[in-house]
Amino acid sequence: MDRFLSPDNAVMQFINKIVSSVYLNLLWFICCIPIVTIGASTTALFYVSLKIARNEEGGLTKAFFHSFRENFKQSTIVWLILAAVGLVLGVDAYFLYHMRFENVFWTLITAVFIAAALAYAIVVMYIFPLMARFQNTTAAMFKNSLMIGMRFLLCTALMALIYFAMAVIVINYFTPLIIFGEGLCALLCSFLLKNILQQCEPGDADE
Repeated sequence: MDRFLSPDNAVMQFINKIVSSVYLNLLWFICCIPIVTIGASTTALFYVSLKIARNEEGGLTKAFFHSFRENFKQSTIVWLILAAVGLVLGVDAYFLYHMRFENVFWTLITAVFIAAALAYAIVVMYIFPLMARFQNTTAAMFKNSLMIGMRFLLCTALMALIYFAMAVIVINYFTPLIIFGEGLCALLCSFLLKNILQQCEPGDADE
């Protein structure tokens, strides 16, 4: 029994990580309430989640708010840009859906919209982990998140599946699972991203 409850036990380490994701989800949600702080809160969430994925756990609260303060300005700018672009894409989707025409022009416009929406989704999934791990200009963050997401398509697909599965389960099957929400999604994505981001360390950054 003592061996099972030992902190070095693989099962206990797994349970600790899951519990940490619940706590981080709560911190993330509270810090997102002002809306404008969603970017900083998400960056802080990934900052700690990536540490957990690399087995570098420390004080979760201290690390979260350290990143929140450190990345607040850039994360907020990025979030506002993403929110504006998302709004434009949403309006475009509404009009494209309600103004369907069976001609080449509508098909072409729809294809361009789908490509733009996919690029937007890739950026959203990658840009906050990148800001949590690296320092760079805002323009470079957008470019790198798109390039990395397109280069590692399997990781991108798995991350999208994680978010999609969480949304479907919470909305349609088991709403209480929202207690894990973004925290668990970020942790699972961090396990997928840790080796990819390691390849983007300063020695490989220019490449």
